[in-house]
Amino acid sequence: MTSTARAPHQPRPGVRPVARARRAGPVALCLAVALMSAVGVWLTWWVFVAHYTGQRVDQVVFEGAELGRGRLWRLAEPVLDVVSVPYIAVVLLAAVLIATVRRRWELAVQVAVLMGGANLTTQVLKHVVLDRPDLGIAPGAANALPSGHTTAAASVSAALVFVVPPRARPWAAVLGAGYTSATGVSTLVGRWHRPSDVVAAVLVVLAWSALACALTATSRPPARWRGTGSADPTPSALSATGALVLAGGRARTTGRVLGGMLALAALAAAVPAGVALRQIWLAPDAPATRAELLTGYAGGALGVVAVSCAAFAVLLAIRDLAGRSGVPRV
Repeated sequence: MTSTARAPHQPRPGVRPVARARRAGPVALCLAVALMSAVGVWLTWWVFVAHYTGQRVDQVVFEGAELGRGRLWRLAEPVLDVVSVPYIAVVLLAAVLIATVRRRWELAVQVAVLMGGANLTTQVLKHVVLDRPDLGIAPGAANALPSGHTTAAASVSAALVFVVPPRARPWAAVLGAGYTSATGVSTLVGRWHRPSDVVAAVLVVLAWSALACALTATSRPPARWRGTGSADPTPSALSATGALVLAGGRARTTGRVLGGMLALAALAAAVPAGVALRQIWLAPDAPATRAELLTGYAGGALGVVAVSCAAFAVLLAIRDLAGRSGVPRV
């Protein structure tokens, strides 16, 4: 009686349908995050630029940045001086090089899509799509939403999250949240931008990052994972797979801890930011007092930190989920 043995590297029946099913959920989640981020950009503009009260709150923060600017600017100026077009190009080339060294060619494409799409979108939104109606708050002020400097910093940080190995990814997200926050707050200190400009920029980058994560989820798994669907895996293959699973488990544990810390940091900054900005929102329509300027300034800065930390917590979660969706079960 003859047996019908499969070829050594022939995938088991049902592996491809299962893989497609496992990818559908992460792809849908990534696309949902991208859509919500895009809606968030529009809502930020609609509330804080297109309407009188929102413009007034933004302007109070803008004027409050004049208080203590001399000392704070000495810290903020070096942060902003780093950001430039050559800087973006160098970081993009470095990210592509890291992806190439790791033999992850698809990551190079995803990073290019992320950085190019985010920075181009910011310029198109700022100069072509969105405008700033003159409502008597800041006559003659041109639209500055989203912030180009913050977009550059956030896209560079997001690219780092994509290209580093999984074990380093949580730390890259924490570093990215800190760098994006520092750049965003520095634009407030220098009175280059209002808080809404910075928040919109972070959301633009999150939208493109989510789209890049969707591409990750639909990509073929790394070469080290392919071939594990053979009918009779060798002991060495099982050992290598087990080591990878163990390392991945440790990385996911670290990711949960640091992702949770980013979420807590976002909440810790969001609560006082919301209280401060609510006070300015409900304040009488009159020239702001010094106390109101300080309150608005602190609220705007904390709001930038909250959104940056929340965005990178979300990015870390969906990047990890998208990266695992292509790994077949063994």
